[in-house]
Amino acid sequence: MSVQPKKAFPLRLDPALYAAIERTAAGDFRSVNAEVEVLLREALERRGVKVGVSEAPKRGRPPVKEGSRYE
Repeated sequence: MSVQPKKAFPLRLDPALYAAIERTAAGDFRSVNAEVEVLLREALERRGVKVGVSEAPKRGRPPVKEGSRYE
């Protein structure tokens, strides 16, 4: 199964709102992008909208196959 990359789009925010999100993100040790995603998920959850979690991309080296010279 192939994992879809995250959807990118431009977002215009009021500078004061961006600064508040930036402070909150720093306090949670997250990037601004990750903080916006968390805030959106929380807001949708409060409205009763269920959002599934996509499969995370695989990281690291692929497993060694049987019969490989690296076995």
